Amino acid sequence: MARDGDQSQSDVGDRRVLTAVPVPDPLVPLIDSHCHLDQPAYASDRNAAIARARACGVGRMVTVGAGGTLTSNRAAVALAEDDDDIFAAVAVHPHDASEITDDTYPDLRLLWEHPKVVAVGETGLDYYYNHSTPDVQRHHLRCFVREAGRANLPLVIHCRDAFDDLLPILREEDAAAVGGVLHCFSGTQTEADACLALGFHLSFSGIVTFKTAAALRSVAEQTPSDRLLIETDAPFLAPTPYRGKRNEPALLRQVAEEIAQATGRDLAEIARITSENACRLFRLPPTPPRD
Repeated sequence: MARDGDQSQSDVGDRRVLTAVPVPDPLVPLIDSHCHLDQPAYASDRNAAIARARACGVGRMVTVGAGGTLTSNRAAVALAEDDDDIFAAVAVHPHDASEITDDTYPDLRLLWEHPKVVAVGETGLDYYYNHSTPDVQRHHLRCFVREAGRANLPLVIHCRDAFDDLLPILREEDAAAVGGVLHCFSGTQTEADACLALGFHLSFSGIVTFKTAAALRSVAEQTPSDRLLIETDAPFLAPTPYRGKRNEPALLRQVAEEIAQATGRDLAEIARITSENACRLFRLPPTPPRD
C-alpha cells in the first residue's frame, strides 16, 4: 500500500467516490499492475469499481494486500480467488514492519504458495513517515528479498526518501536474481538508472499526470520499453483531472495516455507494451477467450 503522494489512508476514505467514469473510445486493453482493492475505501462499492474498470478497458488487476500484516493480505487473496482476472501480491508494507512477529512469515509463506499470488510485496523503505524505524524496515526488506527468492516470485518495492539505503540492500541481497518492480516510481533519473541496472521494472502511477511531474515524465520517456509498467495505486493518487477524489482502476487510462504522450508512442502501443510486461513479470496466465 502506498500511503504516499498527496493522499493517505486516514483521509482517502473521505474522498469523493466516483459513481461513473466516462467510457473511453476507442477502448484499449490495460493491466493495472498495482492497486489495493481490499481497502476499506471500497467497502460500499467494490464490485461496482471493478465493473467500471472493465468498462474502461482494465481487464486485469494486481491487488496488493500489504496493509497491516495478515488481514489485508488474506483479503487480497480472497478477491483473487473469486475473480479470474484479479491477482494478488502479498507482504508487509514498510510502514507496518514493526508489527511483524515470529508468526508472520510462516503465515505469509502459505499465502505465497497460492496459485493466484504473483508477487512478494509491497515491501521496501519509507523514511518520509517513519511509521516503523529505519532499522526495522531495513531488516524486513532483506527478509522479504530472501523470501521472494525462496518463493520464486518477483518483488514489488516501495521506496520514499530512502534510495540511498534501498539500492545497497538490493545489491547485497542479490535482488537482481529475483527481479521485480519499483512501484509508483517518482524518483530521479539517476535512481531510475540504478533500479534498471538491477533488472527491475519501473511502474508509473497517477503522479506522472501532475503538473509538477515534468522530470518524472522525462524518466518515463527514458525507461526501456521492456521495463515499463503502469498502475493506479488505487485508492490513492488519483490522476489529473480527478485529483482530490478516491482513485480506482478505471482511471488507469489517464496514466496510459500520459505515458503515451511523454514517450511519443500511440496509446495502443503503450497498452500492448505495459500489458506484455506485466504478464511476463508476474507470469500471468494467458487471457482466456471471451464469449
